[in-house]
Amino acid sequence: MILETIVTTQNALGQPHIAPMGVHTRPDNNHDEAYDFMILPFRPSETLDNILSTHTAVINFCDDVRVFAGCLTGRRDWPVNASQKTAGCYLAAALAHTEVALVNVEDDGERPKLFCKSVYTVHHKSFKGFNRAQYSVLEAAILVSRLDRLPQEKVRQELDYLRIGVDKTAGDRELEAWQWLMAAVDAFYSGVKA
Repeated sequence: MILETIVTTQNALGQPHIAPMGVHTRPDNNHDEAYDFMILPFRPSETLDNILSTHTAVINFCDDVRVFAGCLTGRRDWPVNASQKTAGCYLAAALAHTEVALVNVEDDGERPKLFCKSVYTVHHKSFKGFNRAQYSVLEAAILVSRLDRLPQEKVRQELDYLRIGVDKTAGDRELEAWQWLMAAVDAFYSGVKA
């Protein structure tokens, strides 16, 4: 299963890096308890460099879709707190976070597999459920991360469909995140830097 999360890492100087990332959980039918999560960052990637350097990361479970949209549109300055058991930090907005240690790497020229073991998990706030606008923003964020690989017509069609959920159920956070993403899409297709 792939979970849409925010992965926080830090470089050798202790500077945090925040990135939205689909993280794979160990399949239920896989009884290899050597790992709990698999992180697959594309090369080049600051997340990849940081995990290989520090051997740690934090997987943040967050329902504030502005963090996902913000990271993809140049807004990476989100409040963080120091991790408890590993080097690094977790998002202040996280509902829960899991600190992980790198246990194995399957190298690949494009997308290495980083196998990680859970070291520490904390639940900070209750999860009250997603609305359709949050889902729409997450899906739009994934589209924005692939604008250079997808046909414009497909992107526009999917965004038109996703906009229905935003129009019907969005709160202030979702509207703000959606606006950031739509500005990034418009800038990409017009050749203007957002």
